Amino acid sequence: MITGTGRTVSPVLVARETELDRLVAAVVAVPSVVVVEGEAGIGKTRLVAELATRPEVAGLRWLKGGCGQVREPFPLGPVVEALRGRATELSGAALSPVTGALRALLPELQDVLPQAPPSLEDRAAELHRVLRGLVEVLAALGPAVLVLEDLHWADQQTVEFLAYLVRALPAGLSVVLTYRGEEADPALRAVTTRPADTITSEHLVLRPLDMAGTRALAAAILQTQEVSAEFAEHLCARSSGLPLAVQELLAMLRTQGKLIRWKGGWARRALDELDVPAGVRAPVQERVGRMPAGARAVTEAAAVLRLAVPAAMLVEVAGVSGTEALDEALDSGLLTEQGGLVAFRHVLAAEAVYEGVTLGRRQALHAAAAVAIRTLRPTPLGQVAHHLRHAGRPDEWVAAAVAAAEHAVGLGNDAEAARLLEEVLRHAGLDPVRRAELTIRLGWAATYTLRIPAIGEMLEEALRHDLPRSLRGELRILLALYLDTIRVDDLRVRQAFADAIPDLVELPELAAWAMVGMGVPTTTDVPFAERLPWLERALETVPADGEPGPRVFVLGKVAMIFVSSGDPRWWALTERILEETGGRPVGRREVGAYRSIGGTAVDAGHHRVATRLLEAALDAGRGASGSARDDLTLRASLALARYYGGAWDGLREELTELREQCGNRPHERLHVDLIVACLAPAPSRLDAARVMLAGLIRDLRVRGDLDMAAAPVTTLLRLASVGDGAGVALAETADVVAGWEARDLWPIGVRAVAAVTEALLSAGRQPEAAELVRRYETRLRGMDAPLAVPALAQAYGHLDAHTGRWARAADRYGEAAAAYAELPALYDAAQAVEQQAACLFALGDPGAGPALTRAIEAYTRLEARWDLDRATQLGRRWGLRPTSRIRPGQDGEAEGLSARQSQVARLAAKGLTNQEIARQMFLSPKTVDKHLGVAMRKLGARSRTELGRHLGGTPGS
Repeated sequence: MITGTGRTVSPVLVARETELDRLVAAVVAVPSVVVVEGEAGIGKTRLVAELATRPEVAGLRWLKGGCGQVREPFPLGPVVEALRGRATELSGAALSPVTGALRALLPELQDVLPQAPPSLEDRAAELHRVLRGLVEVLAALGPAVLVLEDLHWADQQTVEFLAYLVRALPAGLSVVLTYRGEEADPALRAVTTRPADTITSEHLVLRPLDMAGTRALAAAILQTQEVSAEFAEHLCARSSGLPLAVQELLAMLRTQGKLIRWKGGWARRALDELDVPAGVRAPVQERVGRMPAGARAVTEAAAVLRLAVPAAMLVEVAGVSGTEALDEALDSGLLTEQGGLVAFRHVLAAEAVYEGVTLGRRQALHAAAAVAIRTLRPTPLGQVAHHLRHAGRPDEWVAAAVAAAEHAVGLGNDAEAARLLEEVLRHAGLDPVRRAELTIRLGWAATYTLRIPAIGEMLEEALRHDLPRSLRGELRILLALYLDTIRVDDLRVRQAFADAIPDLVELPELAAWAMVGMGVPTTTDVPFAERLPWLERALETVPADGEPGPRVFVLGKVAMIFVSSGDPRWWALTERILEETGGRPVGRREVGAYRSIGGTAVDAGHHRVATRLLEAALDAGRGASGSARDDLTLRASLALARYYGGAWDGLREELTELREQCGNRPHERLHVDLIVACLAPAPSRLDAARVMLAGLIRDLRVRGDLDMAAAPVTTLLRLASVGDGAGVALAETADVVAGWEARDLWPIGVRAVAAVTEALLSAGRQPEAAELVRRYETRLRGMDAPLAVPALAQAYGHLDAHTGRWARAADRYGEAAAAYAELPALYDAAQAVEQQAACLFALGDPGAGPALTRAIEAYTRLEARWDLDRATQLGRRWGLRPTSRIRPGQDGEAEGLSARQSQVARLAAKGLTNQEIARQMFLSPKTVDKHLGVAMRKLGARSRTELGRHLGGTPGS
């Protein structure tokens, strides 16, 4: 409707009835998680508001919070907003002692919370306790609906909490999350990708209104039966179908007197003369320009403040007296008041008003805002820093931003601390020592963030100045760690660690860390004998007493390298770590030790102990294991352990979820991609699998991650050995195979020896194959290398089978299968059993059939289609008729694509643009974009070129 004062709001929900019904149905089916996704101005908030009016949810408690565009160092802001003020409802609730950890986070609830538990030394453990407490409080408030809006602005800890909450969702709670899809963090999207079967899940994507929807909305606002088709068509085009833009355009037309009744309906006067963009900026600014001066000042102050503030504060910042100006601003419909707090009804309108404020006026408002919001409790330090910066007060801004960053670090919100410090270092004038100090703070904060910022040039800039020795040393090790993360140049990384050591005399724990960096086998020109002394120096340098975290971390790094080199001393170091930590790591450094040993133990074949270490590290936080980066790395390593061990059930879905969270973490993304590529490719996509594997091997070689390359090398060579591509595949993998030997990674490289041997034999290079196997056998003698027995037995089986020595080959394969099963490595064991069966068939041995049946059963359980097809063909050649229980999948289905997603992906792979696909399939370009994004995500493709390879073609083919 259009009120006498110009407010334009539809009295009823229009064109969203289906979405509302789905939302209601999901919310009442507790426990449930619902996502409402859509672009700015699409109507997410209105839809959720309509939910609250439905009779089906009348008996549920309403808990609501939202994120602000200017983030705060306070973590979990929207959750805190939803829970503060709930003391009355919690009175008498039987809350456990763990909820006492919320007293600092929710001081409003102190009267009903238990006493705070004893402080823990580790921030990660404290955070985990807070997350548990929040879930318990939410459970006590049930049955309830928790609504968290604008999560595209959520801080990292809020996203971690949501992941934790979804895994432990109370029975009486429904959760509604809203965000802009194009701005949402992949980690946020992943929160709801795989809820438990016991949780009702719904994902609503709100689309722009079509002409009919726009026509209905305009009629509802104007309180008329209908508007003309011409009017609706024009309105839809000018508003891009955004409900907010429709409202603002109607308000502007009315204000200008160009919206009039004509013959019982609504018409327009000179509508074509309006130069209105497809959005809200022009109509909003024009409406503000027509306001009385006082109302305009209040509206501009609200645009600068951005967050909901008490009415008195808004008036104070605006510099007006009395309440008349505030009332006029509220009557405009741009602002809304709830519970005494005033804010813009929609962020788009706030942005439009802000852009229209002159620079001088804007700076004055920011200065007034900084003064006013310091009186809020708790003080929003991030807001203070934001306003001081835009008020043109650089010194005060730096002080406030650093204070906000310190507060964020204290609360474990490293991502926000890194953002604040990075802004200061990039835009503020600082003396060299101060710059170095803040760069060090940024470096450590960035180390624990999921998406590490590009801080290399800032570290190098700080090092260009004359600095105290300890500052220089800490900057240098941070530079080394950063370079090691992005893996641009292994020699440069090694030199950075070497440069740091002399300057870290006063910081022995960091000196030991740098020495470990010198001992890591990242370059092929430094033999293990030269690296070993650095590791022994690190063990001597690390302090024997004091805080255990740094010591355990260094011990873990040394043990990791010993695992990769087959040095049995890694067991003693691991036992020492387990003893010091009680088998349960606490804190990032201890988690890092478990992660380092466990991740490398996976590569070296210690599958069981690796899984125990990785699960202990993950369980230490379970969503708050020290950092989001730790959590992601641990889950990726466990996924690799599952692949090697043969626990493939649900693995593909888990990998899809992990890849969405990898962001710009290239190490973790490669980890996930290589497992996806190695998971038994579909028979119809072998060529695409070869291309993908070859690309991954190149990436691993460039990054120096040779310890991760055994699986893709093995898979690529096995694929090549069945045809005539062995020579090409051997050339593509030669550098990696040579690198394992040059870096003394014999216990890791041996995993691929059988595949390399098979490929060499297929290429007619038998002497090289025999020499390779003998060389590995010699070098592995005396090493702790569990893969040596099965892999060498399988490789010798290949050599014997190649020369027709079937009986000896069958024995070798049987030995390999038994040893693989013991690790366990069930996929490799099944292959060895299949190879044994082939030899037994050649001998006419009656045990051939049962052996092949065992292999087929294993492939069936793993859904290894290519292997199953091959084994089935082997049986048929010898007169057997084995059957498969795996439903043959068509291209696309094996990767979980819907028919529509597969069709869009194939058209994109042929070179069609989104617009061309939309026309051909009668879809909107936005729908095409969505289907294409999902398909690329599921297939692990990062470009249309890669998409073409996955689907067995190239763009334009």
